[in-house]
Amino acid sequence: MIQFQPQKLKDMSYLLAIDQGTTSCRAIIFDQHAQIHATAQREIHITTPHSGWVEQDAQEIWTTQIAVVQQAIASARLMPKDISAIGLTNQRETTVVWDKKTGRPLAPAIVWQDRRAAPWCNQLIEQGLTDVIHQSTGLRIDPYFSAGKLVWLLDNIEGLRTLAEQNRVAFGTIDSWLIWNLTHGAEHVIEMSNASRTMLMNLHHQTWDEQLLDMFNIPRSMLPKIISSDYYVADTAPGLLGANIPITGILGDQQAALFGQSCFEAGSAKNTYGTGCFMLFNTGSEIQYSKNQLLTSLGWQCQEQNRYVLEGSVFMAGAVVQWLRDGLGIIKNSAEVEKLACQVNSSDGVVLVPAFTGLGAPHWDSDARALLCGMSRGTHKAHIARAALESIAFQVSDVLNAMQADISKPLTELKVDGGASQNTMLMQFQADLLNVPVLRPKMLESTAWGAAAMAGLRAGVFSNLDEIRQSWQLDRRFEPQMSEDQRQARLAEWATALQRTKSQTL
Repeated sequence: MIQFQPQKLKDMSYLLAIDQGTTSCRAIIFDQHAQIHATAQREIHITTPHSGWVEQDAQEIWTTQIAVVQQAIASARLMPKDISAIGLTNQRETTVVWDKKTGRPLAPAIVWQDRRAAPWCNQLIEQGLTDVIHQSTGLRIDPYFSAGKLVWLLDNIEGLRTLAEQNRVAFGTIDSWLIWNLTHGAEHVIEMSNASRTMLMNLHHQTWDEQLLDMFNIPRSMLPKIISSDYYVADTAPGLLGANIPITGILGDQQAALFGQSCFEAGSAKNTYGTGCFMLFNTGSEIQYSKNQLLTSLGWQCQEQNRYVLEGSVFMAGAVVQWLRDGLGIIKNSAEVEKLACQVNSSDGVVLVPAFTGLGAPHWDSDARALLCGMSRGTHKAHIARAALESIAFQVSDVLNAMQADISKPLTELKVDGGASQNTMLMQFQADLLNVPVLRPKMLESTAWGAAAMAGLRAGVFSNLDEIRQSWQLDRRFEPQMSEDQRQARLAEWATALQRTKSQTL
């Protein structure tokens, strides 16, 4: 194996971030000061062939991703050899299976939002396996995670299990799939923060849990090698990018955002407003289990040190705005939603609970379905738009309340990123509901920057975390302005609507 020798670079260093998200493939080229030199982005298709099913074409993900990488390099007017390292970040839990010989996908990629494994998960719960799985993986039994998706594929794709037993099938999350293609099949790996979201990795040992593999009847030969977040995987394959660029950093998207927000110390937290909403709280080197339905995951393994997180996952955030655009047609593009919502001073009693794919943390109700209530003859689209934005903040409030109950010291501020964090109305309402300041940085590309920074640390562009921390700059601090009485009234309104949404009350 070729040894990678990092060295401190004196001149301007460039880092390429591959950011494969749920709705698009992106590539961003940063310098070591977190300044963006080029961005390329293309949407990818999502299909929903049945209720609760969410799929993508893994081959399309790869071809779109490599196209935007090539586009970003060209736009930056750089030679590929000028790029010091590649960092990769990806939508987590999304599950891909492919043929080890041909490299072709053997089924659609099952997206993290997909709920088809709900019956299998319910069987595990009925068998009393909740605590066993929670103690090993830090996760709750839920279709969200990769294990149920993989079991479904093995049981339902004709001939897949037979092929798997012949050592022909590779399984991986999106990082695994992209690395396989970036190295022309030379590397079948999964980075630890991604592995910790499969419901198959033992959190204590960072290895595949043999007991769970046996229990779920998953052939061991399918699984990739688990690697650290700052692992030198390989150089990109010859001929792919015009130079052999080292791949030296990988993180699941939410952990990448935590890293990119410089939340390196225990007690720091961030919330990302993407397709979903994800609040991560750094618990340091200790595994901390939640008593309030949150998840425990690996944050990263970097410089041979583990960082663990508590996480609350909300399934519908930016996706709510997409629903307003594509489902209801009341806005033409996502940027219009704030202007429309600000046409009214309140939602006038209208509440949206966006449980389109069930409820995530801290409720974990796969069978809950969305509810729009409190409407009158005076309700118009501005009220619905405002209720939609407020629904994002209400869900985050539920997560923070659960998190505050789990941690010894209350959270005093929350860093935010992701597309919807640019929405000033939403961020102010968020600060009001949480009753803690919300800090929005100047550079909102925390996820891509986190992957780039991790790669740069391994490649010697950065000597330590403090050098990365210097890139974080405050754009705006949102202070709570709502009275306590008003806050409690709004939270009570939300709680009533939420109760009506839950499956046991239908």
